[in-house]
Amino acid sequence: MKKIQILIGAMIAIFSISSVSAQDNAPKDEVLSAYYGVKNALISGNAAATNAQAKDLLAAITAFPADQLSAADKTNWTKYTAKLQFDARHIAENSNIAHQREHFASLSENMFALVKALKLNTAAVYWAYCPMKKSYWLSEAAAIKNPYYGNEMLTCGGVNQTLPAAK
Repeated sequence: MKKIQILIGAMIAIFSISSVSAQDNAPKDEVLSAYYGVKNALISGNAAATNAQAKDLLAAITAFPADQLSAADKTNWTKYTAKLQFDARHIAENSNIAHQREHFASLSENMFALVKALKLNTAAVYWAYCPMKKSYWLSEAAAIKNPYYGNEMLTCGGVNQTLPAAK
């Protein structure tokens, strides 16, 4: 009986630790996931969906627990937050897909710098480049789906760099 109680106690402890780890990564995942939502909406060419996803990105940025960062990470967060919010806000407030894509280029540059600096990715991140637009974007997959041209040139571009999952 004691062996079963010890086993159950160990299982509960393991579950609690993994649950806390997953919760610790949640804000990190939310910012990057929200960015991916904007990217995927741009791929579809749907300006209204892109508006909604950009609003989700703004909310994720606002909810990010920057006060829990180290001093160096907080400096980097502060350096990029206003830039990310500026572009996300413009994307959220504009219904012209071309204008949204212009701001997405700047959003992507700043998001990549932030992800690298703070190691916000719990999975690999692919840094892709569109030679026609001369702009980059982050992707959760190595397969190219171009957010700058959508269905017009869906597979135009290539992966330039891969950031491995941060732990």
